[in-house]
Amino acid sequence: MEKFSKVKELLASVEADAEKFYNAGNSAAGTRVRKAMQDLKVLAQEIRTEVTEKKNSDK
Repeated sequence: MEKFSKVKELLASVEADAEKFYNAGNSAAGTRVRKAMQDLKVLAQEIRTEVTEKKNSDK
């Protein structure tokens, strides 16, 4: 559950940069959005792995 909380925190923290990139055309904000999305991808994969392990261990 800790990693899921990190996902929510990361999304909340990148929201302002996404706004700057899409609405103001700030390319530096776009770079920060891309990095945050990569971090989200890694976290999501870790969560998927944990869920699969937990699901398989309950059998």
